[in-house]
Amino acid sequence: MIRISTIFIAICMVLVAASLGLVLHSVAGISGSESAIVALTALTFLILYNAVSMRLRDRSDVGSQIADLSRGTADLARQVAEFGRRLAAVEGRVVSANSTGADRIQAVVGEINELGVLVKQLAASVAGHEDLLASAPAPAASRQTVEAQEELPLAGASTSEKVAEKVTETAPAIAPPAPGTAATAAKPAAVSVTAAPAPAPVAAPPARNQPQLLAAVKNAVEENRLDIYLQPMVTLPQRKVRFYEAVTRLRDEKDEVLAADDFIAIAEAGGLIGRIDHMVMLRCVQVLRRLMVRNKDVGVFCNVSAATLGDATNFAQCLDFLEANRALAPSFVLEFKQATFRNLGPTETEHLAALSQRGYRFSIDHVTDLRVEPRELADRGVRFIKVPAALLLDPKQSSTSDIHPSDLSDLLGRFGIDLIAEKIEGERAVVDLLDYDVRFGQGFLFAPPRPLRPEGASATGGATSNAAAPNGSNGSNPSGSNPSPGPGQPAPIGGPAAEPAPRATGNAALARRVGGPG
Repeated sequence: MIRISTIFIAICMVLVAASLGLVLHSVAGISGSESAIVALTALTFLILYNAVSMRLRDRSDVGSQIADLSRGTADLARQVAEFGRRLAAVEGRVVSANSTGADRIQAVVGEINELGVLVKQLAASVAGHEDLLASAPAPAASRQTVEAQEELPLAGASTSEKVAEKVTETAPAIAPPAPGTAATAAKPAAVSVTAAPAPAPVAAPPARNQPQLLAAVKNAVEENRLDIYLQPMVTLPQRKVRFYEAVTRLRDEKDEVLAADDFIAIAEAGGLIGRIDHMVMLRCVQVLRRLMVRNKDVGVFCNVSAATLGDATNFAQCLDFLEANRALAPSFVLEFKQATFRNLGPTETEHLAALSQRGYRFSIDHVTDLRVEPRELADRGVRFIKVPAALLLDPKQSSTSDIHPSDLSDLLGRFGIDLIAEKIEGERAVVDLLDYDVRFGQGFLFAPPRPLRPEGASATGGATSNAAAPNGSNGSNPSGSNPSPGPGQPAPIGGPAAEPAPRATGNAALARRVGGPG
């Protein structure tokens, strides 16, 4: 766009040239054509002068601008160089931090590996101590016998009479020895002293026929004499309680405990298993609510029979109850037998799908072989599989199953299923299971099934003691063979049923042996 000053200069130049021609024509008497030529010449000269002056002025302006641009470019280059230097310093620091962090991580990983090796060595040592203690003869009785023999004098009729009186007091069933045979009667007397306090075996309850057992089960269900025993499942190798499994017991009119093996088949035949499962679910939900007040990560396994799953009426009642407690679904696991999952019909499949849609997870127990389909089980909602430790550690399973037992945990983990080793009864099994990457364990080594408080407020006191209980099934579900307390052993108000003082095992026992007495 032409500037106003340029237009003004052009007008002035035209006026100056015209004025010059007019002055020459009027004053000097030059003709009009000559004065016009002179005026045009003057106008041309003025135009040339203005163009040259403007060019020179523009050149100086452009030079100053180029100089400014050069200075700006130099400043920009200096700033870029500064930024490059800072970026190089930052990259150096990042590389140094990464290398330092990698070194620290490697050091931590090395220490963790060393700790794992030490834990395995400790477990192996504890298992060896357990084997040695188990294979050693009973030392207490032998020491008492030897001490008694050493204390007995070998001469004197009066001393023999005292020994005879002592034996008579402690073991009245044995006749006192004659005064003249003190030396020969000393050793038998000592043996009698130590053997006399042994309690007589408790007589087993009389066997019942099927009608009597059915009547006892029916009365127990109607009068609500159903007890819940809880057995913990712990993490390996930390042995921290993560879940509890509810084990069902019934009491007859004489308060004699009926184990699951005694009443499950009878209850299924008599049509009572649906009511029993519903009562167990109610108790388990109450226990779970109280447990979650103290620990939000705890869970409860509740066993459900195949008969309840296949019966539309009983299942509808249980489903309504579970629907009302849907908020507890992530911590409430329903457990079924392996045979139940292998013989699912259309009704059972539909019922399982209904439970899975409501967020409930399933567990499989009573596993008899390792032929499993993880993808199919995961699609049905199975998140836990409980396998006996003896079955996992059986060398024959590697040839009879499709996968080696040591790879079973990884295979199940790919589909979101956790492997639980049950019926663990010795430290040696724990050492072997750690090599199989088993995350959870259950068994009498950690804690036996213990009865709840009467109000059902809490579960067992822990999973770190090996209570004095028979080595058998770990009470994995109501239909499994589980040890139960005697007929006269009620559940105390303050906690689990009273038991004899257990012998400490595991890390605690080794620490006590290392620390010495006191």
